[in-house]
Order: sequence, then structure tokens, then C-alpha cells
Amino acid sequence: MAPTMLDKKAVQADRSEWPAEIKAEFDRESRDNNGCVGSTLLSENDRVRVWIIRLRPGERIGFHRHVLDYFWTSVNGGRGRQHLMDGTTVEQSYFPGETRHETYGPGEYKVHDLENLGDQDMIFNTIEFLDSANRPLPIPDKVRLVAA
Repeated sequence: MAPTMLDKKAVQADRSEWPAEIKAEFDRESRDNNGCVGSTLLSENDRVRVWIIRLRPGERIGFHRHVLDYFWTSVNGGRGRQHLMDGTTVEQSYFPGETRHETYGPGEYKVHDLENLGDQDMIFNTIEFLDSANRPLPIPDKVRLVAA
């Protein structure tokens, strides 16, 4: 069986109250669901969306919503912080090639953010499956890769 995030142990986890700006951003996402599960949409067809997340040290990708079955792979490893929709803040380490698979039933989803706590870029590829139990969320054209 492929590992999921439920199998991953956090380096650190706490339930401290989030800073006001994080809480406000989380509330905005709940009103206007963000389907951008990566920094850039590299490719899309009738079956999959292929994303990349590239975060410089200290950079953060804001709250986004996963509604489709997907998997991610850490390209180069690193250490990150996530604010999870249950109010928990976790720090996790990732190793190069680490891959996790997630599946959602009808109406299920996950909302979180990700901040790079390391001293080098943190890169992930995320592959979403469009034939999942939920309809894909719309994404803006500005996140689509534009050929040079």
C-alpha cells in the first residue's frame, strides 16, 4: 500500500493559536476555495493536472484545497511548516524522492499551506487525478505554465 500523510510523523506539532493574518487567510480560503495545489500548473489533460511547488527559503504557498485524488513527490527534500485545517501547526522533514498518495471521497477535502523552513529551495511535484470522487476546482490562467 502506498504511504499517505497519515503515515507521516511530524517533527513537531502544536495547537497554539495561529497569528491573525494566517487565520484571516484561512477564512478567506473557506469562502473562495483555492484549487491551486502548486505554484505552477505544468501540464493538464483530460486525466491529470501536473503541478510544481518551488519555495525559496522562508517562502510560503498559501492555503489551498485538495479535493481530487493525488500524489506528491519531494524532489530534493527539506523541512517545512504547515497549518492544517484542524487547527494544528506541524513541522515536517522530507527526503528526496519521498512520495505520498491521498484519496478523497465525495465531499471530502483537505486545506493547508506550506512554508519552507530550510536554507535551500524546496521542490515538490503534485499530480492530481481529474476522475476523482469530486469535481476539480477551477484554477486561474495565471498559474498555467507559459512556453517561452
